[in-house]
Amino acid sequence: MTINTPLLDGISSPADLRKLPESDLGILAKELREFLLYSVSRSGGHFAAGLGTVELTIALHYLFNTPDDNLVWDVGHQAYPHKILTGRKGKMHTIRQWDGLSPFPKRAESEYDAFGVGHSSTSISAALGMAIAARQTGSRRKSVAIIGDGGLTAGMAFEAMNHAGDVGVDLLVILNDNNMAISPNVGALSNRFAQILSGKLYKTVKDGSKLVLSKVPNALDIARYAEEHVKGLLTPGILFEELGFNYIGPIDGHDLPTLISTLGNIRKLKGPQFLHIITKKGKGYAPAEAEPIKYHGVTAFDPVKGIVPSGKSSAPTYSKIFGDWICDISEMDKRVVAITPAMREGSGLVEYEQRFPDRYFDVGIAEQHSVTLAAGMACDGLKPVVAIYSTFLQRAYDQLIHDVVVQNLPVLFAIDRAGCVGADGPTHNGCYDISFMRCLPNMVIMTPADENECRQMLYTGIQIDGPASVRYPRGGGPGVEVEKEMVALPIGQAEIKIRGKRIAILAFGVVLEFAQIVADELGATVVNMRFVKPIDEKLILKMAASHDLIVTVEENMVQGGAGEAVNQVLAENGVTQLIVNYGLPDRMIQHGSRDDMLNDVGMNQEGLIEFIQHHLGEHKQSAKIKSV
Repeated sequence: MTINTPLLDGISSPADLRKLPESDLGILAKELREFLLYSVSRSGGHFAAGLGTVELTIALHYLFNTPDDNLVWDVGHQAYPHKILTGRKGKMHTIRQWDGLSPFPKRAESEYDAFGVGHSSTSISAALGMAIAARQTGSRRKSVAIIGDGGLTAGMAFEAMNHAGDVGVDLLVILNDNNMAISPNVGALSNRFAQILSGKLYKTVKDGSKLVLSKVPNALDIARYAEEHVKGLLTPGILFEELGFNYIGPIDGHDLPTLISTLGNIRKLKGPQFLHIITKKGKGYAPAEAEPIKYHGVTAFDPVKGIVPSGKSSAPTYSKIFGDWICDISEMDKRVVAITPAMREGSGLVEYEQRFPDRYFDVGIAEQHSVTLAAGMACDGLKPVVAIYSTFLQRAYDQLIHDVVVQNLPVLFAIDRAGCVGADGPTHNGCYDISFMRCLPNMVIMTPADENECRQMLYTGIQIDGPASVRYPRGGGPGVEVEKEMVALPIGQAEIKIRGKRIAILAFGVVLEFAQIVADELGATVVNMRFVKPIDEKLILKMAASHDLIVTVEENMVQGGAGEAVNQVLAENGVTQLIVNYGLPDRMIQHGSRDDMLNDVGMNQEGLIEFIQHHLGEHKQSAKIKSV
């Protein structure tokens, strides 16, 4: 694929963009969209969302004085055009790769990235904080939050808007709405109406009328009601007006002249402003317009043919194992329901929604609500299963404690993407769930080593009359055959896989696969621990009595992890055995492939062998506990 982008090639920063005449911006938009297709089709990455924000990105950098003015992108899926226009065009082929560009805005990467993101619905809070800081310091810096309609489903976004309306600082929130249900509102009338609402004349008449009417009893209230009623007839913005924002829109987010005119007017207004734009996800690339979910995040593809199925058969992913299991268990037990915070495809629930639509609940990007919803269901006899990524469960930690654990409610957490996830990087790594769940009373924590064990542990968890969790990684397992029959495992019971001498390797989860290879080479014993909590104290003490060195292995942070649970067992029983903990280090692991990440931290057979040999050679004495 060859591209010709002379205007775009001349832009190394937004300052260059602002030198262009407005009449050239439409041509630039076409070139930017063409380059985005060219770039992402080679590297892979987030695609459809960026195609939808091309015109908006150009208009924002054209009118606002970035990087002095702050543009805060929500999540960052939509920020690829922003990266291209802010001096990173030549590195776009490295995005999401090891030592390449970050998949999301990142403060350390560019001065134009005002706020680092990865999870949704943080933009309004962050931009509000910046707007307050500008007021406190006497700065004239502008702050703009760009959030999608999906991100606006989170309570945090509304908490921020409620506060912004009360504080009254200069803040612009742009709702990038690509939900086509509202598209009939977009057209010449609504575009013109938005320009009027954002214009100086309307603002002057409005303020002057308030001054006059304030002297007439009840007149101001009547006028305000009339204004809101008229706006409500023409726009869906009454909710945002009630939150203290001046609502403008909806307008066509692909109409550059309207965007430029409206944003130019808004930039002069004081107080909280809310601009509602309608865009089309995948705009300008027909396959992405037709299937925006399919083209949301992509691997490299042929831009002419689009994404074509490879035709290669592969072992089922852990997400597929979960999806099959929950369909099977729901056939057996009508009390089972599935809850997910906007992770239907990723969590493997597409088939479940089709087969059990009345028992499937996608709550949107509202992780806190998903957990408390499950707690309420459990109170009245249902068996809720919360399918959630490890990194997103962090956002519902208070609800996990307060609403599920304290009440000892039977909620099963199917925790996907545990451990290193790959290209999405530090914001999406599931490195902390063992650590933050270990301290919770009543919580059962299971770590399957393979596909079949994952299925059996999910079945075990649904039988437990209290909170339980099964954490598993992204992608596939070692290829173990999955048994259709489901059998509950004995709670808290580990299993010896290989019997050896001197060294005992206690493996938690999928690390068992390479731990067994290491054991064969070193003549070590290997235990599949299965349960982090309750932990198999009896077997741990047995291993300590018959081995010189205990090595715990887990794909979780060492701090607070499963290894520390083993340390505690030995300490409480007065055992002075040498024990070392092998897990993820106390630092952020940069983005790249999952293999890149694991190799970087030595989470493989070579790294484990080196680690064990180091400790065997360095420590001859016992009575020492050491973590790395």
